[in-house]
Amino acid sequence: MRRGSELRKALAEKFDDELRFFKGWIDKPKAVGSIIPTSSITAKRMASVVDISSGLPVLEIGPGTGVITRAILGRGLPAAKLYAVEYSPDFVRHLRRNFPGVNVIEGDAFDLDATLGEDAPKRFDSVVSGVPLLNFPVQQRVAYIEDLLDRIPDGRPIIQLTYGPKSPVPPGLGNYSVKHFDFVIRNIPPTQLWVYRRGRGN
Repeated sequence: MRRGSELRKALAEKFDDELRFFKGWIDKPKAVGSIIPTSSITAKRMASVVDISSGLPVLEIGPGTGVITRAILGRGLPAAKLYAVEYSPDFVRHLRRNFPGVNVIEGDAFDLDATLGEDAPKRFDSVVSGVPLLNFPVQQRVAYIEDLLDRIPDGRPIIQLTYGPKSPVPPGLGNYSVKHFDFVIRNIPPTQLWVYRRGRGN
């Protein structure tokens, strides 16, 4: 009976997340890239780039309902070392309720100096990005990646998901390298993962 109860609770939470994500997509289709949340498989692949041993905090951009947030914490990162920037006030409330201790910040990912504020860390181990970059002009995407790379050590990654076949930030337009990381079929829609780096490890 207990196992059945736990299963029903898990299914109810998953449905609630998907409903919340769909509502977010209806309200702000440009800010939410898909009508359903990222799969747990994709989330674990993205979280795998985080180096817990670095001692540095991690920056997550566009956490949505928190599927990737959960995967990052699942690697052993203390909640206080995770900074999650989310544009949607509804998602922010959901994240703060479900992930106590995580630094959930409401604001614009394309203006991180203002969004993070003066008290936020100046350096992060890595960046996990779920921002739907294909909804924005190419030069804005390049500036976004360049800004994030300024916040992490040389050689450390930004991992970005996209539903298009190519990197959402083209190579050769700035001081960064582009590498395909994975293609996750078990995601709706199937997802491409890309890594951007600067300097060491290109």
